[in-house]
Amino acid sequence: MTLKAFIVEDNASIRESLGEALWELAGIATAGFAGSEKAAIAWLSDAENQWDLAIIDLILEPGGSGFGVLLACRGRQPQQKVVVLTATANPAVRRQCEALGSDGVFDKAMETDALIEYCASLPGAAPQG
Repeated sequence: MTLKAFIVEDNASIRESLGEALWELAGIATAGFAGSEKAAIAWLSDAENQWDLAIIDLILEPGGSGFGVLLACRGRQPQQKVVVLTATANPAVRRQCEALGSDGVFDKAMETDALIEYCASLPGAAPQG
């Protein structure tokens, strides 16, 4: 069974390239995406939507933040993973994300490969390339 990721990212090109990399390098399909905190929380909170991994950017469309999305994910199933991919991954932000239940924090500029490696190591991941 293919793992499914939900991507919370307001930049469409980043969202698209991340989805492609997840599929090609980790065998993880994109279940959906959102560019705003409100849309992300609505999708992730809907029991009809199936997901194994949520990748959340912290800086979203005006008026929203990935921190709110992290808070909304606190009641997720134990097998569901939530990670942050942000341009603001300083030590204080990392600690805040971990305190809100993030399973990992990755810097967009320097740790995208590490994010893909993390995803590829999840049970059920299967690289397509």
